[in-house]
Amino acid sequence: MPLALLALAIGAFGIGTTEFVIMGLLPEVAADFQVSIPTAGFLVTGYALGVVIGAPLMTLLGTRVSRKRMLMILMALFVIGNVVSATAPVFGVMLAGRVVASLAHGAFFGIGSVVAADLVAPHKKAGAIAMMFTGLTVANVVGVPLGTYIGQSVGWRSTFFVVAALGVIGLLGVARLVPDQPRPEGVRLRHELAAFRNVQVLLAMAMTVLGFGGVFAAITYITPMMTEIAGYSASSVTWLLVLFGLGMVGGNLLGGKFADRRLMPLLYVSLGGLAVVLSLFTLTAHNKIAAAVTIFLIGGLGFATVPPLQKRVLDQAAGAPTLASAVNIGAFNLGNALSAWLGGMVIAAGLGYTAPNWVGAALAASALVLAVVSSTLERRTTARSRLVAAHVPEPAAVPAVRH
Repeated sequence: MPLALLALAIGAFGIGTTEFVIMGLLPEVAADFQVSIPTAGFLVTGYALGVVIGAPLMTLLGTRVSRKRMLMILMALFVIGNVVSATAPVFGVMLAGRVVASLAHGAFFGIGSVVAADLVAPHKKAGAIAMMFTGLTVANVVGVPLGTYIGQSVGWRSTFFVVAALGVIGLLGVARLVPDQPRPEGVRLRHELAAFRNVQVLLAMAMTVLGFGGVFAAITYITPMMTEIAGYSASSVTWLLVLFGLGMVGGNLLGGKFADRRLMPLLYVSLGGLAVVLSLFTLTAHNKIAAAVTIFLIGGLGFATVPPLQKRVLDQAAGAPTLASAVNIGAFNLGNALSAWLGGMVIAAGLGYTAPNWVGAALAASALVLAVVSSTLERRTTARSRLVAAHVPEPAAVPAVRH
């Protein structure tokens, strides 16, 4: 794998850290700005919505410059957003900083996926994408716990200064290691939007929303579930999230390896397994050891879907992959927001803290159904094309003219 993937992974590590670390620092931030915890929660919601909006917006703006330069601009925007958050005098300014940082998220992963895929041979594309996303998964194992510890020990502002420094390292890495690529020629808004008329692209994005939404339906409410149901102490939740992150790392790497060989069978196995494990989580959540194992499996199966789904979008939108790739990253965050909302609804309805697991299982099962539909449509299209090709008569030979 090219060394340039390391620079992309470092950027992904910083982005993953800033996205998730706020969840462990909400009490400190709320106390500092004298707002309630639900109000501080807008720092999570605002970031997610910023990703959904920023992914297509920044990607379209990026069609005017080379991909390398756009990646550098995005990392600079990420650094600025985190510095604003770290120095915010009032809550509104910090929320603005979070939104600014989030604008870089979707476009970085979307453009970065295209760059990563272009750096390697065709049969290694999913592995290259997975290598970049390893930065995001490792962030949940190292960056988030370390950032939470720093924030709780020396102040939450220090965490965002550290994240900004990671962004600077990522920016320098992109500048030094990522090769120059010419600006895509002939890329126009109409050309990029044309990819969304492909039903396979839409199905892949729907699988992203539902499949990854299944993961976060359970993980969003992991703290009350583990403390109230499994009997863990509040301090143990951090290590359970590390276990979840380790599962993400393993699943991401395995997904990248096997997606280059058997993409759709991998989606069947990962989505089907995720639906089963989430269903079982309603039972295993009552036992500490079983709950820990289940959390690891959710991380592994959930992130095993990321490289194949991202590659699926790139393959199906081959003529205009950049915008579709970035929008698919936004789809992950849309799935997070949707599943968190649905999980909160079933808890509010009095169904208990394990009820979101059923929501997650239903979402993952729905994604599996879409995967089957997508594969069936693809086989029919291929068979129809072969049938048409078989009945096309060869052009009649033109007799030679003798002079």
